[in-house]
Formats: sequence, C-alpha cells, structure tokens
Amino acid sequence: MKIHKLWNDYPDLSKDLKKTLKLMEKSINISNPEVEEAILTMMHSGGKLLRPAYLLLFSQFGKNVNKDKITALAAAMETLHTATLIHDDIVDEAGLRRNQETLQHRFGKDVAVYAGDYLFVSCFKILSNHASTLKSIQLNARSMETILAGELGQMNNRYDTSMSVTTYLKNIGGKTAELFGLSCSVGAYESGCSPLFAKKCQNIGYAIGITFQILDDILDYSQESEQIGKPVLEDVKQGVYSLPLLYALETHKTELLPYLSKKEHMTSEDTEKVFEIVHSSGGIDSANTLAEFYTTKALKEISRLPKNEQKTKETLYDLTELLLSRKQ
Repeated sequence: MKIHKLWNDYPDLSKDLKKTLKLMEKSINISNPEVEEAILTMMHSGGKLLRPAYLLLFSQFGKNVNKDKITALAAAMETLHTATLIHDDIVDEAGLRRNQETLQHRFGKDVAVYAGDYLFVSCFKILSNHASTLKSIQLNARSMETILAGELGQMNNRYDTSMSVTTYLKNIGGKTAELFGLSCSVGAYESGCSPLFAKKCQNIGYAIGITFQILDDILDYSQESEQIGKPVLEDVKQGVYSLPLLYALETHKTELLPYLSKKEHMTSEDTEKVFEIVHSSGGIDSANTLAEFYTTKALKEISRLPKNEQKTKETLYDLTELLLSRKQ
C-alpha cells in the first residue's frame, strides 16, 4: 500500500499510517459499486494523511496507549477530512484536486454527494466502536459544526472586497484549523493524557492548521497549476478571497476592483492582472509574515512538550518545521 513520500523518513509512522488507511478501506461496506469506487478513489488520491499523523504522534504522550483504538481514531479523523473535501469540491464545482479529477467531475454530483455522506456515517461508526468515552464523539460533533461554520462564513463572504483579515482567519479556523486541533487533542486525550494537556495539544494543532491554510493560499499565487494540483486563482473567480489578495486590497483596492467586479466572468487576462497586483503590492510578503507568526507559535509550544522515549517532541518539531516551510 502506497502513501505519500513525505513519510519515507518516518518509517514507524509510515507503518501506522498504512494501517490507518487499511482500516478506512475496511470500514467501507456499501452495496452501490459506483459510490464505493468513488470513495476508494478519493482515499488513494495522494493525500498527505497529516491529521491522522498528528493524532498518532500526540497519542505517544499518553500512558494508556491502545494502538488499535488510536489507529481507529486516526482513521475516523481522515475519513471526516475526506468527506469534507468531497463536499467542498461539489460546492466549488472543482474539476481538479491533487492533479486528479474530483469525484463530482468524474462520477457526477449525485455519486459524489452520496460518497461524502457515507464517509460522515463511516466516521461516526468508527468513533462509536473505538472511542473510550463520549467525550471524543462530542468533540468530533462540535468540530463538524465549527467546520461547517467556517464553510458558511466563506460562502457568506464571497465577492466581499471589504472582508477583513480577522474574518478570513475565523473562516479558515473553522474550515481547516479545527480538524488539525481536534486530531491533536483526541490523540492525547484518548491515550490517557489530562484534559489540560489535551487542550494544549489542540492549540498547537490549531496554529499548525492556520499556517497550513495560509501557505496553501500563498501557493495559489506562487505556483503553476500542475504544481498545486488545481487551476491557479480559480477561487478568485468564485469570489473566495484569500489572505494575499486581502492584503493587496488594503492598499491597491482601486486597481483590483475593475477585475474583481467581473466576478465569475473574469478572463485569464483578468486573473493574470490580479496575480501581478497581488505580487507588486506586497500581498505575498504580508501573508508570509502572518504565516511565520503562527509557525513560530506552533513550534514554540511544541518545544515545551515533555520528552519521552519515542522522541515524539523532536519528531513533531521536525515534521512541523518541514510542513510549515513548504514551497509546494
């Protein structure tokens, strides 16, 4: 079973992530072959498995580690994440993700909706069978609500050229950072760590998630379509304004409005001009500065974690530093 090359340098974690992916596969038991094929296609589309990886790592701080339970919880987190991606692509009418056709583009929206719905069910089925208390299930349910709130916030702010950076951070806090934070806290809590320690882990995951999304948005203004796996600036046409553009709007709104006002009718020439203005205005630099702030925050908190025999703290620090300095 193949997983992302990122884990080649972490053989023990790689082994656990393969078990996680295998369990995700086993949890799929559906009579419709087309929906089943769609789900398995998404599971093997080259995702980095970051959320389950962080859950597995933070579980190593506990004294009551049940490997089977922790693997199952990691599978539940990634299953939930996969479901949100499928539905996100449907809403955005996206044609590509990870340089591959999205499910809604390949199989049709109806199959994609059923696939996403089934994965939500599968997530809670795994949780109900393996979470030691209702606490993790409650946390998961609250996180799903927060994720939805982030998505709704993004939808409500479409084509809003006056949207603030604070609102952007609130939206990505729900859309992306929440699940990172949940993965870290559940990993710690379900392995016997105190609620206070689990909360600290959640804060670390949240900071990682914020940075990860900011970097993802920066890449949209820094890479070619083939490198980021989706059309460049497609979000702008759909009215989803990310951090580099928001910073550019603060200083160069008059220059940007003639292009942004065309909304979904923007041409490739229009998006190219927006691309140029965002760069010349310093929007990328400002976004990088904020990403560096959250990166420093996450790494500082990781450095304060206790040491253990597995050298988990060192692994977390190296992995997070690597991820949050990515250029693609």
